[in-house]
Amino acid sequence: MTAAITGDSVHVEANGLRHRVLRYGEPGAADLLVLPGITSPAVTADFLAVVFAGWGFRVTVPDIRGRGETDRAPSGHHRLTDYAADVAGLVDALGLRRPVVVGHSMGARIAAAHAARYAPRDHGLLVLVDPPTSGPGWGPYPTSRESFLEQLHQARRGTTVEEVRRFYPRWPERELRLRAEVLASCDETAVVETHEGFEREDFFEYWDRLTAPVLLVRGADSPVVPPAAAADLRSARPDIDVLTVPDAGHMVPWDNLSGFLDTVRPHLLAAL
Repeated sequence: MTAAITGDSVHVEANGLRHRVLRYGEPGAADLLVLPGITSPAVTADFLAVVFAGWGFRVTVPDIRGRGETDRAPSGHHRLTDYAADVAGLVDALGLRRPVVVGHSMGARIAAAHAARYAPRDHGLLVLVDPPTSGPGWGPYPTSRESFLEQLHQARRGTTVEEVRRFYPRWPERELRLRAEVLASCDETAVVETHEGFEREDFFEYWDRLTAPVLLVRGADSPVVPPAAAADLRSARPDIDVLTVPDAGHMVPWDNLSGFLDTVRPHLLAAL
């Protein structure tokens, strides 16, 4: 591994699968659950988990089904309902207490679906980071299926930092190297079916059902939550803050870590 990963790795049975999770911080501290994106195994969120643990949280980051060391699921079982049920199972199995949930991209969609389906009136703070707003009536997801498959196939034959940098030019060297090392652990069926879900499943269905406390964070340059989508989000739910991180695209904390942390810090610390 390029850099030391300081989380403790454990395996948990939940929702019929064996899940690998990384855990950071002191047991007994306030729980915070990080849900990564479509091609982001848990180790890729290490840099965030370390910061959140330093703020006083007990941080849990799972390998989402079909990524990292978590079991693969059969074809047809990569819907938001499947992912949300996994989260519900992990919360129960690990004894998480009304965790703050920070979800990025796919993880933000999962966080919203889990809250709406399993904790509609009693959940911790949700921080939804650049959730795909694509779906029926909202247009296609801006990164093509072919782009994801190109990256995945490069990783399987042994990708380089420079190949990864072509897709993520703003990233720090450490995170580029880490992605190059772990991307091949993502199951192609999981990636393809999740991408299809970005265009077939409606995020706004869950957005409309969320209850406080919720915060949405987007990158100023993100094609996934562009200004028009941000306006639609605000119009649909004027009671939810939609905050923008400057100098960031879709991969908000990777693109501008200090800007992201400055944006979320007061909200997360208030949840302790």
